[in-house]
Amino acid sequence: MEYSDPMIELMNSLEVIVFKDKPQKITLPQKPKTLTEIEQLRKGTGLKIADFAKALGVTVSTVKEWESKRARPSATELKLMRLIHSNPMLSKELMD
Repeated sequence: MEYSDPMIELMNSLEVIVFKDKPQKITLPQKPKTLTEIEQLRKGTGLKIADFAKALGVTVSTVKEWESKRARPSATELKLMRLIHSNPMLSKELMD
């Protein structure tokens, strides 16, 4: 026969009695997601990732890498993003 601590058994029994009608769902507060500068620039243009990538002359995966901070755009690419952000019509010209 295995020994079990009576205090642990008592606490387990109390939990069952007290929480029998309540679901045991615990939710942790989540931090609001902050957008990276790249995401802010892209979303500010109203372009989808594919169109944004095409305007910049890069792949969609490259834009995703920038947005997830796994890679950084060059200074020139960043300047181009800022230009597109300030003048969204420029993106249409660049995609032609």
